[in-house]
Amino acid sequence: MAEISAKLVQELRQKTGAGMMDCKKALKETEGNIEEAIDWLRKKGIATAGKKSDRIAAEGLVDTYIQPGGQVGVLIEVNCQTDFVARNEAFKSLVKNLAQQAATANSVESLLAQPYIENADVTVDEAIKQVIATLGENIQVRRIVNFSVAATPGVVDSYIHTGGRVGVLVELNTQTGAAAVHEEFQNLARNAAMQVAACPNVEYVSVDQIPAEVVKKEKDIEMGKDDLGNKPENIKEKIVQGRIDKRLKEMTLLDQPYIRDQSISVEELVKQVQKTVGEEIQVHRFVRYVLGEGIEKQEISFAEEVAAQIGAK
Repeated sequence: MAEISAKLVQELRQKTGAGMMDCKKALKETEGNIEEAIDWLRKKGIATAGKKSDRIAAEGLVDTYIQPGGQVGVLIEVNCQTDFVARNEAFKSLVKNLAQQAATANSVESLLAQPYIENADVTVDEAIKQVIATLGENIQVRRIVNFSVAATPGVVDSYIHTGGRVGVLVELNTQTGAAAVHEEFQNLARNAAMQVAACPNVEYVSVDQIPAEVVKKEKDIEMGKDDLGNKPENIKEKIVQGRIDKRLKEMTLLDQPYIRDQSISVEELVKQVQKTVGEEIQVHRFVRYVLGEGIEKQEISFAEEVAAQIGAK
């Protein structure tokens, strides 16, 4: 088979946290297929199921905009080349404006084509190029998502963590407008956003939302683990089912211990608020952005950042 490159080994290490030799062996066993190598490592108990891609960083900011009244919300990631520029006030101001403007955009492309919020004589794309010329670095709008409360009353809220490196957008629904403006319901939306920010492995609201193919993949991985090899089939099935049930709950928001009170789950918290507002509450959806997730960062020292900025003047 083809030689396993050091770059491929490093990529697998970043995604799994496994050792270099284990990663190299996994890639050899799977003929260089990254996804199959991750599964191979998991079967051997070397890699965890959690996401590791947030170890790969690119600079910039994740930010949000919530329209007054909480009926529309935006989550946006804007990247630049260095942390030096990410801390620049001109860059921060640009990101704030883009977040607000993205409330009426359904894609990055449509956002870039809009007249800029601070100067309608230029497009957003042209405004970004002007900031690029000023700061001397490439700037890109990487991704956006916006939530709009539609037929069912509710609220959109957000949370930004670690100075713009993690951002969450959530939508909660209830039955009437009166309940939607209740203080406890509004607080629940903010606390749900904070919960998602604190739980990097959470991908779904509840277990019944997890696709069948994901459940099957988890079962295949568990069935293939070495520690089950000598066990009777009926015992193996029980062990695997217990592990799968635990793993699926790790992936769902409602099954998490509530960060402000570990004695209850998020689902139990929702039920408590339901009693207070007197109506059923649904955590409808959420999105979590990690700055630079999946982007390979170019290593550069602080001294080089400063030298680059001086040279750009």
